[in-house]
Amino acid sequence: MIAPTLNCYIALSVALFAIGLLGVLIRRNTLIVFMCLELMLVASTLALVAFSRFNGTMDGNVFVFFILTVAAAEVAVGLALIVALFRKRQTIAVNELNALKN
Repeated sequence: MIAPTLNCYIALSVALFAIGLLGVLIRRNTLIVFMCLELMLVASTLALVAFSRFNGTMDGNVFVFFILTVAAAEVAVGLALIVALFRKRQTIAVNELNALKN
């Protein structure tokens, strides 16, 4: 079995980030947009871990620990906002949510 190189990890990270970015730009469902943002965050953490592994340091792993801690808080706040918007507006479509109006 061939060991994956740094280029393989970075290519996977770029592909995941591109899928997430495409989902944020195209989709109109708030939950899907939120999941795509999380996918972009995971892609960046994958790149950090790959660089850390191939450089032989633990710096990237420490950053990933803090990123995942912040991501857990982000998920809790983001889902609470989505639920609050759904309760108020009865929709989660992005183009129908004008929070600054009314």
